[in-house]
Amino acid sequence: QVQLVESGGGLVQPGGSLRLSCAASGSILSINAMNWYRQAVGKQREWVAAIASGGRTNYAAAVKGRFTISRDNAKNTVDLQMNSLKPEDTAVYYCNVAIKPTSGYFEYDYWGQGTQVTVSR
Repeated sequence: QVQLVESGGGLVQPGGSLRLSCAASGSILSINAMNWYRQAVGKQREWVAAIASGGRTNYAAAVKGRFTISRDNAKNTVDLQMNSLKPEDTAVYYCNVAIKPTSGYFEYDYWGQGTQVTVSR
């Protein structure tokens, strides 16, 4: 059994910062890519940022230069530091992690439960 638990969402004013965290736990053999997605009300879920197992990062154009993704392989966690937040960043944020569990041969995508980020005055 593998679980992803997110934390760190909340309400912040425009220009402010928030840090999201996602911790993977359970019967984990290895972790590959770790991603953050977001979904605003009435919109499709969109990819935000990714970090490979070796540390290489990629960002959506909308967040590049403002958001930073990082991971701690020893703790099986991935964080998203969000700076200079804008109202259009308001969404539910989800972590998505490629994990090979100890019980199988294949890698699977796991999703966190989502955490609400609201940017408003």
